[in-house]
Amino acid sequence: MKNKTLSYTLIVIIHSLIALVVFVAPFLSKLYAILIPLVGFYIVYNSKNKNNEVLWVAAYLVGAEVFIRMTGGNFNNEYIKFNIIFFMLLGMGYSNFSSSAYIYWFFLILLVPGILMTFREIDYNGDVKKSLFFNLSGPVCLAICSIYMFKRKIDFDNLQTILVAIGMPILTTTVYLFLYNPSVKDVVTGTQSNFETSGGFGPNQVSTVLGLGIFIFFTQFLLFSKTKKETILNAILLIFVSYRGIVTFSRGGIITGIVMIVCLLFLLYYFSNAKGRSKFALIFVLTGLMGAGIWTYTSIQTGGLIDKRYANKDAKGRIKKDNLGGREEIMDSEIKLFLDNPIMGVGAGMGKQFRKQTFGTDVASHNEITRMLSEHGIFGILGLILLFITPLVLYINNKQHLYILSFYVFWLFTINHASMRTAAPAFVYALTLLSVQVKIPKKPEN
Repeated sequence: MKNKTLSYTLIVIIHSLIALVVFVAPFLSKLYAILIPLVGFYIVYNSKNKNNEVLWVAAYLVGAEVFIRMTGGNFNNEYIKFNIIFFMLLGMGYSNFSSSAYIYWFFLILLVPGILMTFREIDYNGDVKKSLFFNLSGPVCLAICSIYMFKRKIDFDNLQTILVAIGMPILTTTVYLFLYNPSVKDVVTGTQSNFETSGGFGPNQVSTVLGLGIFIFFTQFLLFSKTKKETILNAILLIFVSYRGIVTFSRGGIITGIVMIVCLLFLLYYFSNAKGRSKFALIFVLTGLMGAGIWTYTSIQTGGLIDKRYANKDAKGRIKKDNLGGREEIMDSEIKLFLDNPIMGVGAGMGKQFRKQTFGTDVASHNEITRMLSEHGIFGILGLILLFITPLVLYINNKQHLYILSFYVFWLFTINHASMRTAAPAFVYALTLLSVQVKIPKKPEN
């Protein structure tokens, strides 16, 4: 057990040092971005994917994406998604996939009419091509990940290893944010999303990945802390990630992380016996006290501005007219496009072009649901129905998957406020499809 604690602690230290090294020498971010798939390929090739090593590699890429992008290590916006798709296909080559996964092949086919509509556009140019890749890389990544993970058997401990693989580079991101902006007080002047506290990168994406990190380190703290040292370490990591996530002033990712925790606690309580449920009062109290402490400290550091942000007020305490930071107007335009083109939609990636004509500026969609409607029409509706229903149907015979509701919520909430800009919602959605088994330790025979 001591060795296990040491190794976990060592991994935490290494990933904290990665942030420091890249902060001092930013050009090393590109080396980091290259090394992940190279080392990952070596691991998968040597193991022949016997233990689903491609999931560990893909999970690490998911966790590292925002860090790589904010530090200039990305070779293009879809670099991580393309790498994840490659590793999922590599995993299929070694370990095949379920024949029942045809559902997600069908989802890919549903995207084709929207692509054909785009090719029919007379004004087809470089911007449209870029927009096509930008909007379709997420759904394609989701489909390929889902095909690989569909009903793939995995035990609960291995699932947690996958989460830790996501969580470690998220810790790197958090440490980098602290180095980039050690004093929150000096840069917070209003209630809008803050680029300074987000490492100079998009607060929405940073908040999203840190919200996922909050859930990951909460599960480590609650379920996988075997010693007092691990408990203290995971509590510190949870507090650190939560604080830096909140001060991005982007609400979507943090609210998502909180709802994920609530879903987990609900399932744990529901499936616990009477003895287990009696301990939940203490868990609820500790979780509530920790949350209240983090929020109080954050409120002090931001001079109360964070309270106004979550109350949808400006710095002077006035209620803002919009609740979603201007996204309502984009969503309304996409719904209008759908109503005008209900069968085929306007074409994959074309919504942005239509908004450019309407608003006079390039405005990308923040909502994957309304984007699918406007750009894919009725085929988009069918695709969304398939995505919504399949994990819930699988759960009927997959009750040991304790994280399924949390993963489902992360995907659903994230695509509503951050679309599929990063690979995280695609990969986490696919995790709902795993067939999870909780190993119960056998009692020793007398």
